[in-house]
Amino acid sequence: MAQPNVGARIEPVQQVTIVRSDRAHTFEVFVRRIGRWWPGRPFSFGEGRPDMVHMDEALGGRVHETWADGTEHDWGRVTVWEPSARLALTWEIPPAAGTEVEVRFSALGPNLTRVELEHRGWDKLPPEQLTAAAAVPGGFGEAWSLILGRFAAVAEAG
Repeated sequence: MAQPNVGARIEPVQQVTIVRSDRAHTFEVFVRRIGRWWPGRPFSFGEGRPDMVHMDEALGGRVHETWADGTEHDWGRVTVWEPSARLALTWEIPPAAGTEVEVRFSALGPNLTRVELEHRGWDKLPPEQLTAAAAVPGGFGEAWSLILGRFAAVAEAG
């Protein structure tokens, strides 16, 4: 049996994208249309099976995926809810379960928004889970870059 890499360490993942849309619309697309832009494969429990991804619009709200057969899997809970400006949520998707994602939205102009994402809390993971998270192909930085690219495309499309 392989021993976990106790020296594994992941710094907070930080990503920034610029969206050609106003801040309120950009935030709305991030929250209300997450099912349109979130890449189900490989970033879900169902690896492409989610029929719907939903984020409750309230502090303590659920973020979850629902499969066509009605099966639901929680991704986390909203821990910060500041509409149009900021949100944060617990992240419960293996191998990073127990981490946190924060997203900030800053208006750079009437139709230009800076979206900053930080995925942190890696130091809270047990060694086995940290080793698995460190082994994600391309790393979480590459994954979040792809995810935010899809998000920006949908937000800019209207």
